[in-house]
Amino acid sequence: MKRRLAGAVLAAALLLAGCSVGSNALPPEYVPGEEERLVVYTSHKEEVWWPIVKEFEERTGIWVDVVTGGSIELLQRIERESESPQADVMFGGGVESLEAYGPYFSPYVCAERDSIQEQFCSPEALWTPFSALPVVLVYNPKLVEPSWLTAWSDLLDQRFRGEIAFSDPEISGSSYTGLVTLTYALGGERDAALQAFAANLEGRQLESSGDVLTAVAGGSDWVGVTLEETVLKQIAAGQDLAMVYPADGTSLVPDGSALVKGAPHGDNAERFLDFTVSLDVQQMLAQQLYRRSVREDVAPGGELRPLEEIPLVDYDVSWASENRDSILMSWAFYLGGEETP
Repeated sequence: MKRRLAGAVLAAALLLAGCSVGSNALPPEYVPGEEERLVVYTSHKEEVWWPIVKEFEERTGIWVDVVTGGSIELLQRIERESESPQADVMFGGGVESLEAYGPYFSPYVCAERDSIQEQFCSPEALWTPFSALPVVLVYNPKLVEPSWLTAWSDLLDQRFRGEIAFSDPEISGSSYTGLVTLTYALGGERDAALQAFAANLEGRQLESSGDVLTAVAGGSDWVGVTLEETVLKQIAAGQDLAMVYPADGTSLVPDGSALVKGAPHGDNAERFLDFTVSLDVQQMLAQQLYRRSVREDVAPGGELRPLEEIPLVDYDVSWASENRDSILMSWAFYLGGEETP
């Protein structure tokens, strides 16, 4: 768990008192009341959640406790805690993963709903979209010729057998989106696509989505499946990587946030959800974080290819959510080397 404090007065008090970060370390007079608290579970990296949480605290005076982890790990925790919820907001995760855990969230229509692109909205307002995230392919240009990797179908080529970085879709929400996107792009029988891809992985997958870029940049894998913003950030940081928008189509599924059912600080949670799609936050996504805004009035950053130039599959979020368990069961079966489910 990582905790951040609201307001310069509290920060100064901590420094003067020589206390560690966290409400239990504060002198009693500085501990906020329940009406001034918010607990956020997030799968975002700190570079994403920290500036947003910090600004939210400064603008509202609400003290935010942040718990970090993988999206599925945190969703499972919310499920376990459902009889006595500890979190107020789930911040992050592909929206099909949020829908799969829908019974543990309460619908909420954010304050600026009319400014959000319709394609990124939940019909039942079960989640609030945060950013639009194309799935892309990445490769190490020292090991791979550009002509070798142009589409999802190339991942089935024997030259890449055992050289593909792919994280466990049961742990990583973005990896699950990538797996379903691959089956849409390849067409034909879905199980045949899963089986062929699993065979080329040679039964190996990585523990987290963050490991994909590390493996490809380091050369332990040649190619990988990841998100657009992840690659662009690494390229900007100097990593020798190249990115491909698959010619046979990709997905543009948003990640999102959701209000935990029975949230201890529900009013503050709603204020936070509103803040994540505010104009200021969405402009920051586009200008600083290589992410695509879900708002109508925020243009993409200059590093992002125009959406009209990216081939897209007809990705059905509801279907991907409803069939998540069966897809993951088939995937685990094929990854183990079996021929038929």
